[in-house]
Amino acid sequence: MSRPPTFRPPSCARARALRTSRGDFAVLDAEPDESAGARRGTVLMLPGYTGSKEDFIALLKPIAAAGFRAVAVDGRGQYETDGPDDEAAYAQSELARDVLAQAEATGDEPVHLVGHSLGGQIARAAVLLDARPFRTLTLVSSGPARISPAQQHKVKLLSDALAVMDMSEVWEAMRALDPPEEAATDGEDLRRRWLRHRPAQLLATGRQLTVERDRIDELAAVGPLPKHVLSGERDDTWPVPLLDEMAVRLGALRTVIEGAEHSPNTDRPAPTAAALVDFWSRN
Repeated sequence: MSRPPTFRPPSCARARALRTSRGDFAVLDAEPDESAGARRGTVLMLPGYTGSKEDFIALLKPIAAAGFRAVAVDGRGQYETDGPDDEAAYAQSELARDVLAQAEATGDEPVHLVGHSLGGQIARAAVLLDARPFRTLTLVSSGPARISPAQQHKVKLLSDALAVMDMSEVWEAMRALDPPEEAATDGEDLRRRWLRHRPAQLLATGRQLTVERDRIDELAAVGPLPKHVLSGERDDTWPVPLLDEMAVRLGALRTVIEGAEHSPNTDRPAPTAAALVDFWSRN
């Protein structure tokens, strides 16, 4: 589970509903600093499995300071965005169409698209449906196909638990196995986020992560769309050498954030933001 250091957005960002043709999505919308001059572009940011828009909080201020608008999204059934109890509503194709609608609703197409982990695979699916709304694509700690065997096992354990326990009971079981790390949050924000996720969303997207096929050749053929593969120097969800190989296959810029693991956006936000801004500035 990603652990943002805080759930309080910076002063440059406001929490609001992004109204789209496919419903409303909770977002943190960070406007560029006036001192940065004219807006240099808009970024749409998609969180990973069990995550939320708050996973990008530490990136919002430096991105805005560089002149970019950043819109971090709770996907359908994630945290503050509502969703149905029908698992079919969370098919990857449905979530990808949500992303296309979100990009349109920013009013700033084409946008720079960023997806972390599961969000990266959803971002990829959106680009494969229609690349026109996107200026660049950055995959953050998001691999070419299904997650590692160890992570598949964890997802199965979670899915089995969700079949017989409510969200509160599952939370207590997870905390017993994996206590929250010391952070600015005392764990209550994480608990509140967990309880507001839709179980159907977790079940459907967890299954996607365990069966996702390799679509890198399809994505490599999408052009002209600059691509960027960014990760920490360690990752137990997709091995880093696999991400290195994926970047080569995509002809993508490759960035490794020293000292970060699966969530460089929360582990090392300053160098992560700098790498993103540098990539967008070239494109």
